[in-house]
Amino acid sequence: MLTSIQNPLVKEIRKLHSSKGRREQQLFLLEGTHLLEEACAAKHLLETVCCTPEWLDRHGKLWEQIGSLADRTELVSEKVLESIATTVQPDGIIATAPRTATAPAEISTLGIALETIQDPGNLGAIVRTAAAANADGLLLSADSADFDHPKVLRASAGAWFKLPVAVTPDLTAAVSGYKNRGMQILATVAGASLTYWEVDLRVPTLIVLGNEGSGLSPELKSLADRQIQIPLSRNVESLNVSIASALILYEAQRQRSQSM
Repeated sequence: MLTSIQNPLVKEIRKLHSSKGRREQQLFLLEGTHLLEEACAAKHLLETVCCTPEWLDRHGKLWEQIGSLADRTELVSEKVLESIATTVQPDGIIATAPRTATAPAEISTLGIALETIQDPGNLGAIVRTAAAANADGLLLSADSADFDHPKVLRASAGAWFKLPVAVTPDLTAAVSGYKNRGMQILATVAGASLTYWEVDLRVPTLIVLGNEGSGLSPELKSLADRQIQIPLSRNVESLNVSIASALILYEAQRQRSQSM
């Protein structure tokens, strides 16, 4: 059992707390039982998995599944686990997994495109909502928060493994490609003349949302077939981008359920 926080493995895992470390090692962190359950369900390959003896006593069956996916498994002390965790009170297990090239998000009926989303909590919440609302996939600009940031994974509550996502260096070109295939492009813009419930969301639609502070770039706005807004009280400036995405996605679900 590993008991020293000076152990070379412990030091290498701690580097994954930073974007630079994840990029250099081409690995990311999975923290907590629920994320490991979802990783196993998705048959996602793991590199190193560390758990405490107390965790192992409670989750023997899950540990067997993890063993079939992991290159290395280690028992560690509570002190070691706390040193490699990004959370204050880890629940007993942490894993590293290889970064993989993101496959194109095959969007045919409903999707989300996100430009320069900076808050990993927002990004994870959007992933969770998009998966729950039966979106086909998500396009993410490369200048957004890391898609495999620990906070993104936690905020997604396991939906990270269920929603196809493509990280693209040229989001405008990617959105333009969907437009050329006949998909309706909707841009969320404060002050737009249409509310989100006034457009037909039953047709194949890509919803484009922008940065938390500055919104969408002029290039993406110009691609939109329609610009839409979420009405707000006069004394409220804006909604959180994850809430905005949820409202529009579920309006799409409402319209589509009524047309069945």
